[in-house]
Amino acid sequence: MKRPLPLTDTDGHPFTYALPDEVLRGIEVVDKHLSGRIEVPEPVTHDAPSRARYVVTSLIEEAITSSQLEGASTAHQVAKEMLRTGRAPRTRDERMILNNYNAMQRVGEIRHEELTPALICDLHRVVTEETLDDESAVGRPQLPGENRILVEDMTDGTVLHIPPPAEELPARLEALCGFANSSATEGVYVPPVVRAIILHFMLAYDHPFVDGNGRTARVLFYWSMLHEDYWLAEFLPISRLLRQAPAKYARSFLYCERDDGDLTYFIIFQLEIIQRAINDLQTYLERKVTESRRIQESLTLLSRHLNYRQVALLGHAVKNAHAHYTVQSHSRSHNVVQQTARTDLQELESQGFLVRAKRKRGYAWTPALDLSELLDPALGSVGRHRRLTHDGR
Repeated sequence: MKRPLPLTDTDGHPFTYALPDEVLRGIEVVDKHLSGRIEVPEPVTHDAPSRARYVVTSLIEEAITSSQLEGASTAHQVAKEMLRTGRAPRTRDERMILNNYNAMQRVGEIRHEELTPALICDLHRVVTEETLDDESAVGRPQLPGENRILVEDMTDGTVLHIPPPAEELPARLEALCGFANSSATEGVYVPPVVRAIILHFMLAYDHPFVDGNGRTARVLFYWSMLHEDYWLAEFLPISRLLRQAPAKYARSFLYCERDDGDLTYFIIFQLEIIQRAINDLQTYLERKVTESRRIQESLTLLSRHLNYRQVALLGHAVKNAHAHYTVQSHSRSHNVVQQTARTDLQELESQGFLVRAKRKRGYAWTPALDLSELLDPALGSVGRHRRLTHDGR
């Protein structure tokens, strides 16, 4: 069953993989749910404004948990607040998270480009900028003569993996890019999702950089998935699930190396993670659809006075009484210019939904104390508010 790959281990032996039933089933699930060939039942991810909002949420989740996998200790809520508001990072860990977020955005921009060693180095630069002790190592592989960074068990220092010599890295990165860019008509066929998973494995195996290899490997996985038109992969924060089982993640690498380069272990594990992420996505979308419908019903009488961004903000505000919104956070959440964001917030303030307060650098808006009542049709508040707005009082 072994299928050879044009990629080799440190001894020059080809890596292989197999396609047992669980792999074939996993490939089918990914093809069915993540590609453009089959539509998502609900319109959430096809509506442009909603899609933009959910993509931002997923990128934030992936950025945070991928960094936490590598040791970043920033609290989840603090990191999310930093990314949504756009404030500058205060610590190295926060900088790691911001870099990951920027790298995920960069992947969306280059999804249609061919992979090159220079592009891998550019992604590594984005991932590690201002986080390495040696800034000269940002965005470049290790050089001949430098001490190679080994993969060790952080608990006892046991060496788990010795990467190939630095002298081999240029050729190995070229081979990796050639494999990444191969189409189904070139050479031996490799299923696209399997190709993406193998890219993830190989960059971690070659370990070309002094730090940030794991984060860069996961970013490459996303590039490959989007490059192969698995467009819903943007919505899958896989690192959140990897972080729940870091030992299994590590073992899936080790089993491959210890069983003559058989990558099937890693492929099976990653396909399980992807399928769990798909299930989480479906649950998430179903919940968001229900919430969206309920809020939309509550706001029906006001719909001609509110745009989709304002509806989304009120949907969040009604569940988060202590939330605060700024021009910058609203602008980043919906990818609009700051003047548009400011107009949105001022209009909601003028209609009584938000309350403005002075901050050090401008203003912030918080939900009105009676927001739930204002939006509850059963109380008649929406109808009354609409009449007041219509009359201009």
